[in-house]
Amino acid sequence: MVSANALKYKDKATRKLLFTTPRERIKAVQLLGSDPSVMEKAACSEALAGFDVIDINMGCPVPNIFKSGEGSALMGDLRRASAIIRACTRSGRPVTVKCRIGIREDSLIAAEFVKMCEDSGADMISIHGRSRSMMYDGVPYYDQIEQAKSAVSIPVIANGGIFSDEDAERMMNETGADGVMIGRYGLQDPFLFSRLTGKKLPEDKYRLVLDQLELTAGCYDETFTLAYIRKLASYCMKKKSGTKQYKQQLYQCGNLAEMRELIKKIFVTVQ
Repeated sequence: MVSANALKYKDKATRKLLFTTPRERIKAVQLLGSDPSVMEKAACSEALAGFDVIDINMGCPVPNIFKSGEGSALMGDLRRASAIIRACTRSGRPVTVKCRIGIREDSLIAAEFVKMCEDSGADMISIHGRSRSMMYDGVPYYDQIEQAKSAVSIPVIANGGIFSDEDAERMMNETGADGVMIGRYGLQDPFLFSRLTGKKLPEDKYRLVLDQLELTAGCYDETFTLAYIRKLASYCMKKKSGTKQYKQQLYQCGNLAEMRELIKKIFVTVQ
C-alpha cells in the first residue's frame, strides 16, 4: 500500500514499497488517498508506469487512516469515492477497489458501494466481509458479500475471516464470489495457497522461511530483510510447541548469518 501523497517525495520507504523484479508477470500497486486530483497524478505518474493494475484502498480501518478521510472512511462519501475511481481510470490501466461492507454494522452498504464502483469504472472489487467498526474481529457478513456479488457484473473477490481451507470453501459457497483473498492467516499457514490451488508443495516451514530470507536478501538490504523474516518466522512459529523461547531471540538477531542459524533451531531442531 502506497500513499498517493508520498509518491511525490520519492523517499526511501516509498521506493522500497514500489520495488519489483522482472520475475513478476503481473504487477499491481495499491494506492491510498482521499483527493481525486492527487490520486490521478499518482496513478498517471512515471513512478507507477511499470505497474499493470491500480488498486485503490477503500477498506483500511486503522484509526489514523480513517481520521484522515482515507481507506474505509471513503465508504461514507460515495461521491468522493466515485471521483477517485474515475480519476484513476485515466491512467488507462485496469482499476480495482478494496473495500469493506460499510463503516458501522447499523449501516451496511456493500451492494450500493460496489455498484457505484462498477459505474465509476472499476474492473474488479475485493470486499472484506466486516464493517470498519468491527476491525478484524467477528464473523464476516456473508450475505453482504453475496448481495454485492449479485449487484454487479465485474468480478468480486471475498475476504475476511479465512483461517483454513474450510473457511475459504464456505466463503465461496455462501457468497458466490469469484475468488477469495487471504489476509494475515497466509503468513501463519503459507501452504494454504498451495492447497487451495491444487499445486502441491512439501509443507516444510524451515525451507520456506529460509527461501524467503534468501529471496528478500537478493532484493533488499539487510535491515529490511531481517525485519521481514522476523515477522514471517513469528507467524510461522504460532502453535508450534517449544518455540516461545525463540521469540525474543528473533528480535535480537543482528545479521543474516545469525538469523539463518536461529531459523534452523526454530524449525528443524525444535520438534
